Amino acid sequence: METFNDDFNFHISFLTMLLPLKRFTVLFVLFLSISSFAQKNDSFVRKGDFSIGEIIQLPSSELNENRILNIYLPHNYDKNKSKKYPVIYLLDGSSDEDFIHVAGAVQFLSFSWIGILPETIVVGIANVDRKRDFTYPSGNEIDQRELPTQGHSGKFISFIEKELQPFINKRYRTTNVKTLIGQSLGGLLATEILFKNSNLFDNYLIVSPSLWWDDEKLQKTTPMIHSEHKKVYIAVGTEGKVMERVAKDLYEHLKTDTTTNVTLHFDFLKNKTHGDTLHQAVYNALELFFGSEKKK
Repeated sequence: METFNDDFNFHISFLTMLLPLKRFTVLFVLFLSISSFAQKNDSFVRKGDFSIGEIIQLPSSELNENRILNIYLPHNYDKNKSKKYPVIYLLDGSSDEDFIHVAGAVQFLSFSWIGILPETIVVGIANVDRKRDFTYPSGNEIDQRELPTQGHSGKFISFIEKELQPFINKRYRTTNVKTLIGQSLGGLLATEILFKNSNLFDNYLIVSPSLWWDDEKLQKTTPMIHSEHKKVYIAVGTEGKVMERVAKDLYEHLKTDTTTNVTLHFDFLKNKTHGDTLHQAVYNALELFFGSEKKK
């Protein structure tokens, strides 16, 4: 600390001597003096990179391409080799999409002093072409024109079932509890899986689903009968009449269908829009899905 003060006092004394000079000269010397002072005292030790998990490249024969997975592992994952963890599968899971802030929410909710969520693995599925992967074939000409690569969700669902989930279960210590998070077109895909392949997940977090797709035909189908009970959370913000209506219609559809065996929650987040609904919805849904279990 004495060295720092001595250096600083020296620079001040030196600058005082320059006061009779022209203003420009004083300012220029002041800039050089402060710069050299800052450089002299700007020392640090690089300790390494900051990491919250792993980045995996998984070859897929179902999709005929490699897929990037961003994996968040709980802090104590490597300390307790016998403990198993539930898994959250996140659509739009690229590092520049929803992975980082959802992983952060999961970490926060699983802190011991919060106690809402058990420690959980997050699998972020990075996108290649979400319009291709998240949509089933549409008969609507506008859909076809605006999303020309559309219509291959069947292959993507096969990838999840036959390749992704088996890989995650083999590589990591997982329980049987699986949650799916999807927003917008991802919400459309999550709804399609719930209706057609619901046994892939236990909990469905469906946010601002694009159920206007294909003239809303998915909503007119009957969901499959689930072999096990499901928890479904549906949320939408202030996003226009169509988006708000189709989200509410999905809730009403599932609520009146006695074959679905589902616990339902619906959230209208009136202070949110399509762009910022997800984070609040994730917090609310995970508290609803797991908070009651922690209180037992």
